[in-house]
Amino acid sequence: MSKLIVNGGNRLSGEVSIGGAKNSTVALIPAAILADTPVRFDSVPDILDVHNLMLILKSMNVSSTFKGDVLTIDPTNIVEAPLPSKAIKSLRASYYFMGALLGRFQRAVVSFPGGDNIGPRPIDQHIKAFKALGAEVSEVDGTVTIKTGPKGLHGAQIFLDIVSVGATINTILASVKAPGTTVIGNAAKEPEIIDIATFLNNMGANIRGAGTDVIRIEGVPTLQAKNTHTIIPDRIEAGTYLSLAAAIGDGVLITNIIPEHLESFVAKLEEMGCDLTVYEDSIYVGRSQHLKPIRIKVMPYPGFATDLQQPITPLLFKADGRSVIIDTIYPQRIKHISQLNKLGGRIKSKDTDEGIIVVDNSPHLKGAKVDAGEIRAGASLLIAGLMADGVTEISHAENIMRGYGSLVDKLTGLGADVKLSVEDEERV
Repeated sequence: MSKLIVNGGNRLSGEVSIGGAKNSTVALIPAAILADTPVRFDSVPDILDVHNLMLILKSMNVSSTFKGDVLTIDPTNIVEAPLPSKAIKSLRASYYFMGALLGRFQRAVVSFPGGDNIGPRPIDQHIKAFKALGAEVSEVDGTVTIKTGPKGLHGAQIFLDIVSVGATINTILASVKAPGTTVIGNAAKEPEIIDIATFLNNMGANIRGAGTDVIRIEGVPTLQAKNTHTIIPDRIEAGTYLSLAAAIGDGVLITNIIPEHLESFVAKLEEMGCDLTVYEDSIYVGRSQHLKPIRIKVMPYPGFATDLQQPITPLLFKADGRSVIIDTIYPQRIKHISQLNKLGGRIKSKDTDEGIIVVDNSPHLKGAKVDAGEIRAGASLLIAGLMADGVTEISHAENIMRGYGSLVDKLTGLGADVKLSVEDEERV
C-alpha cells in the first residue's frame, strides 16, 4: 500500500504536459495480440495498469518492453495459457482480453475482471455481442468461458441496449478478423474508440464509423503493424489538471491536449467564471476568483464525462453557492463524499439511485487522513488536499497511480508539496 502526503496551501503555477490516454492504453494493449507482427506504441502513460497488463501478456508468452513512453509488444509467439487471476482482478479493463483472445484464437477463458468498485458495471452487452458473432458463453465461479463452433466467428448485426465503451471496444476486437460484415448499433462515440479503430485500421483492418453511433467492420484475415501508434492525450488527466489549476493555480499552462475532447468540461469551467485561454493543443488557466455555482449532468460522450465528476468537485467548493451533480452513468460513484467531508468539504449524496450529489461552498478545508477508494475519487481528494490548510495523508494512493502517470513529478513541478510513501512495492 502507498500513501500520498500532501502539505496543502501552496499556490501552483507553471506548465504540465498530459500523457497518453489511460482508457485508450488499457484497450490497445489487449488489441495488440490480434497482430501477426510486433507492435509499438508511444505516448504510453507510466501507470500501474500498464505494468499489470504486461504481466498478463507475459503469461501468454507475449514479450513486451516499456522504456520512456514507448511500449513494444511482440505477440508472434503467443500461446494459449491461463491468465493470472490476480492481475486480471486488479483492473476492470482486463476484460478486453475476452474480445482480443476470441478474435485471435476463437475462444477465451478469463476470470471476471476487477477494478474500481463504482457501482454495477455488468458485462451483459459484451456477452450479447459475442453470442451474436457465433460464440457460446458460460460463467462458473467467476470465470467466463467463451468458445465458438467449428465454423468460428462470423459477422453480425448487433444493437447495444445501452451505450457502453467497453462493449463497443470488445465487439470491435472480437469481430475485426471475423469473416463478413459486423454492424454495431448504438455504439459509444468516445475518442478512445476512434483511437482503437485507427490503430487497427493502420494494421489493415476495415473499420468505419468509429466516433459515430453506427460502426461497420469488414473482417480481414490478418493484421500487420507497419508504424508506431501514438496514443491520444488523456482527456481525463487533462480535465483533472484543469480543475486543479482553476482551484489553486496562479497561472498554469496545460499542454498536449486535444481541446475538442474536453468541450463539455471546459464549457462548465467557463460557466463558473474560470479564467481560461484555449489554444490549438493547450489550455492556459489563470487565477480564478468569484466562481459561480453550476449544475452538471453526466452523460455519454460528447457529454460531461463520469470520470470527471469527482475531479471537478473540489473546485465546486469555491463556488459562491450550491452546485448539483447528476451522474446518470454511475449513480453510485460516491466514494469520495465521506472522505471529502473529513477535509471539511460540504458535500452530500442526495439520492444514490438518481446519482444526485449536492456541493456547497466550503471555504475552510483542513488536512486529514483520508482513503482513495478508487482512481477518480482519489484525484478529488488530492486536489482538495492541495487546497486545504495543513497535511493531508491519502492512503491507497496506488489507486490514483492507476490513472495518473508521473503524478508526483508533475505536481512538484507546479510547486506542490507532495510526497509518495510506498509501504509495499508489489505491483499486483
